Amino acid sequence: MMMPSLSDLLGSAHVVSLPLVTRFRGIDHREALLLPGPAGWTEFSPFVEYDDDEAVAWLRAAIDFGWNQTPALLRTSLAVNATVPAVEAALVPDILARFPGCRTAKVKVASADQTLADDVARVRMVRSVLGPEGRIRVDANGLWNMDEAEHALHALAEFDLEYVEQPCMSVDELIELRGRSAYMDVPIAADESVRKADDPLLVARAGAADILVLKAQPLGGIRAALAIIAQTGLPVVVSSALDTSIGLSMGAHLAAAIPELPYDCGLGTASLLAADVTHNPLLPVDGAIEVRRVSPDADLLELHAASAERRDWWLARLERCYALL
Repeated sequence: MMMPSLSDLLGSAHVVSLPLVTRFRGIDHREALLLPGPAGWTEFSPFVEYDDDEAVAWLRAAIDFGWNQTPALLRTSLAVNATVPAVEAALVPDILARFPGCRTAKVKVASADQTLADDVARVRMVRSVLGPEGRIRVDANGLWNMDEAEHALHALAEFDLEYVEQPCMSVDELIELRGRSAYMDVPIAADESVRKADDPLLVARAGAADILVLKAQPLGGIRAALAIIAQTGLPVVVSSALDTSIGLSMGAHLAAAIPELPYDCGLGTASLLAADVTHNPLLPVDGAIEVRRVSPDADLLELHAASAERRDWWLARLERCYALL
């Protein structure tokens, strides 16, 4: 992999702060560090609470995408899901309207400030809007314990879930829940158990999940993610981490290089941003996004530039992570 110098990275970095349409993951703005590379623009945007040991993989991914050619593309567009944050049920129709043509919705559940009844009401509204043909997947981000997860699956069973993503955090819990809930025929997908694990292959070897949710940045880049797919043999869903359209482009290039892609991708999240860094963002059209490189527009980089304090914070983080590569 080509490796730019630290001075080149620091000298060309742009730090932006983009407002969200609705609060998501406890934030109202998404910060990202963007870099121009010889292969195209790229993104370094680990969430601010992640430590350097976790964030370094995101930098490795950014350099890989910006300084190396991507694998051959097997498709030019990708079907994507709508993403419904943990909002009250009444807001669901407006959220889904931002994802035109999407026939799959991923619904966030298990928020600490809400109840299972809130989750059920939200999913019920999604089913009402999508109709019986729509596909619904729920994502708990590992926030349920074993009994809560089992109870929630029963409560949500009437909505014919496509799968439940990361219902519990540990691999052992996923194994037990998979055994307890096998008769319900709701597949279990693993996200955090892959991208936050010391061994991203463990969840597959242990038989703890039916599906893997893969994100290019946290896994260290497109090639690293493709290696995981090749070694596990499990079906995958390529998703995003609330990236700008530049980061979404990285995810799209990953998804486009995977031979079998049976599930809609979670790469439509530019719809959750109230602003982006390009006038031609990767927004869903007829339920799909294009696979293409994205370059920012200078006026938007300036308009959404982070404060001097936040820029300094990101540059210092970049420097620390570079030392760990």
